[in-house]
Amino acid sequence: MTRPEDPAARRRRGTVSERLLRGGTEPDPRFTLANERTFLAWIRTSLAFLAGGIAVEAFTGDVFDLVVRKLLAVVLLLLGMLLSAGSAVRWLNVERSMRHGAPLPLPLIAPLVAVGGAIASGVLVAVVLTR
Repeated sequence: MTRPEDPAARRRRGTVSERLLRGGTEPDPRFTLANERTFLAWIRTSLAFLAGGIAVEAFTGDVFDLVVRKLLAVVLLLLGMLLSAGSAVRWLNVERSMRHGAPLPLPLIAPLVAVGGAIASGVLVAVVLTR
């Protein structure tokens, strides 16, 4: 559901957003706000991974060997970083698709989280089985 573009609104928006959004018509605000909420949910998830990576490094010295602890912390920190960047790209691509009436892009963030979570879980299972 799109509305006709207001030329005055386009001028107010500015050149940076015009370059990022690449024109199109303004979508229904409910869809844009839903896209923003989804973006913020991914950001919260990335912050949780970052906090988990820091917590593993800071508080599990007596639980994990040095190599395992570093590996797990790095996996969680990299996952948080990639998820944060990926969520921004996802938000922009979805916004562009809505403005141009194109199909929504495939959600590549979800498989990234699934693979990263599987790697982190695999490390933990290996540690538990070897103790």
